[in-house]
Amino acid sequence: MLTRVVTMVNIQISPSASSQFEPTIAVNWLNPSVMVVVAVDFRAGPANIGLYKSIDAGATWSTVLLPLPAGFAGIEAPHIDYIFPNTFVVAAHAFDADGLSGSILSYISNDNASSFGAPVIVNQGFGQFVNDDQVVVISDKAGSSPFFGNIYTGYTHDYNTQFIPGNTIFFNRSQDGGNSYERPLLLSSVNVFEEFPGIAITLNGILIVGWITQPPGTSEFIVRISQDGGSTFAAQTIITSVVVVPSPLPGYQFRCLTYPSLAADISNAPASRGNVYAVWQDYREGYSDIFLSISTDFGQTWGAPKPIANSPVGSQNFFPAITVSPTDGAVFVSYYTNRVSPLNLDVFLATSRDGGTTFINTRITTTSFSVAGLQVIGDYIGNAIVPQTGRLVTAWTDTRTGTENIWVGDNQ
Repeated sequence: MLTRVVTMVNIQISPSASSQFEPTIAVNWLNPSVMVVVAVDFRAGPANIGLYKSIDAGATWSTVLLPLPAGFAGIEAPHIDYIFPNTFVVAAHAFDADGLSGSILSYISNDNASSFGAPVIVNQGFGQFVNDDQVVVISDKAGSSPFFGNIYTGYTHDYNTQFIPGNTIFFNRSQDGGNSYERPLLLSSVNVFEEFPGIAITLNGILIVGWITQPPGTSEFIVRISQDGGSTFAAQTIITSVVVVPSPLPGYQFRCLTYPSLAADISNAPASRGNVYAVWQDYREGYSDIFLSISTDFGQTWGAPKPIANSPVGSQNFFPAITVSPTDGAVFVSYYTNRVSPLNLDVFLATSRDGGTTFINTRITTTSFSVAGLQVIGDYIGNAIVPQTGRLVTAWTDTRTGTENIWVGDNQ
């Protein structure tokens, strides 16, 4: 695996006067001039959803706050996805003033994120039963799928009680464009602690949801597969055992959750069409590295895990996000790393154009940035592909201005 250094353009898209983190990004596949990022945004005081939009393919960006729903003290962990032809869906975790009861909400825009309707409750939290971050939302865009247009959300459900401690993985779906959501499905065991899930949709609408169990006990990367658009799921399949990264990450103070990212190849690339890819951070080498496993049978079985960052031994690489081009099957994995300037961070991109066999690693950030003293830098970063060109745009949290802000860069 090779490392390539090229000059990138980095653009700050959020206001410097306040703090923002945890970005995800989506692009309109039919009109790729439209790009939308959401992130946790503190400019109004409490945690809110900042929405940053470009209508010129990322050259310039506007910014607004989505309205905080009545009855909630704040909202966090937003994720965004695109639905044909001009719809964007945002899912997030809204919490009450007591900080205990939290709910999963969804916002829908049918006009390219120019306006959003009132949020819809996906799953209502109550008392000490919290539908918590982190939230994943994904729409079925596979042209071969009988469930085309379905929206799926996955999230953790916290049982903050003396009887049922810990987190479990829940799943909801919408079959009407996000106007309503069906009853939640419990996918994981209530006896094991899990962080938030990853979701992939492969050919014929086969749906794969995965998570990583947490200590104590042996940690495992687990998936469950649905053949019927999320109505039912098969029994658990174990991809691999995982050595969970310490949190905080050694040498730092920020929280470092270990969770999966999943993506599928729905392109017509003859060598990789139908592949499903799983990535995660793993401490099995004595430092945090990015590992990948590949399934060639729609998630039924998985290949041996392999590191893909080609980073120096002992460097820390974490928070991977994977995206696969629907045009040519290229695999992109962005991640944070301290390989350039410890104890500072950069964002790198691992790219494979041979179905995940080999990867070239490219630096996305144009300067390293400090995270000294930060307790939270956000638990994830985001990718979005422009199918027409193969351009990948990555959004991340960056402190080069002295404040946590959202920046974007690409692979072109």
